[in-house]
Amino acid sequence: MEIKTIQELLNTSLQYELYGNLVFQLNKDFRLANIDFEVEASILPEDLKLQLHETVFRLIQEAFADYLNLLYIIDVSEKSIKQLDGSDALKLSEQVVFLILKREWQKVWFKHQYK
Repeated sequence: MEIKTIQELLNTSLQYELYGNLVFQLNKDFRLANIDFEVEASILPEDLKLQLHETVFRLIQEAFADYLNLLYIIDVSEKSIKQLDGSDALKLSEQVVFLILKREWQKVWFKHQYK
């Protein structure tokens, strides 16, 4: 199953009833990275997407070292980050949000499959 968009990923997490786990994993990894991002488990997918996008955009603009640390903690592939076009920070942050969600979804999915 190849997920191509943020919306598709969020819909898939809802479909498998793992959306709450995805939110929990995001909160956990952001906390590990010492970044102020904590959302309620009941947050709507659209709101999650928006808040995550705003946070990543702010990190890229204002706290690049924290941003890199977050990517390291979440374990986003360096190769996939390097393939992104960094000329537009807003567009870049949206693409990074997708990579973050995709990696977090993998973690949640594997935990669910092999527990």
